[in-house]
Amino acid sequence: MSIENTEFKPTIVAFCCNWCSYAGADLSGTNRLQYPANVKIIRIPCSGRLNPMFVLRAFQRGADGVILCGCHPGDCHYTTGNYYTRRRMTLLFSMLDYLGIEKERTRVEWVSAAEGQKFAQTMEEFVAAVTKLGENHRLEDLRCKTQ
Repeated sequence: MSIENTEFKPTIVAFCCNWCSYAGADLSGTNRLQYPANVKIIRIPCSGRLNPMFVLRAFQRGADGVILCGCHPGDCHYTTGNYYTRRRMTLLFSMLDYLGIEKERTRVEWVSAAEGQKFAQTMEEFVAAVTKLGENHRLEDLRCKTQ
């Protein structure tokens, strides 16, 4: 008779811009800083290129939390990409609120290439917050079931 580990481990999708946040994640790994293995990083050219539908699709596909990491405002490789991101994400958060998805399940964070420690700490904090919320059942009826 085996004892199963029933502790909830959330699935987290992290969209990281190529120039800063992804490099920050890389620095985190280079410095052997640990962050939870259930964070799945998707590299995007710029945070401004993130279509809000990607966030909705991540939730539909079973993500329990979605975080977007980009360059600090004013430091964007594409000059104004993260300013557009801020506006889009504000609108997306109000739509997610309308759908009944807790605001703690999404987050925007500005992480530069030199902030490996901040990246690891941010991921730890976000995973802890989503773990506390529990599994995301709100969009369960939209999810594609695989067996």
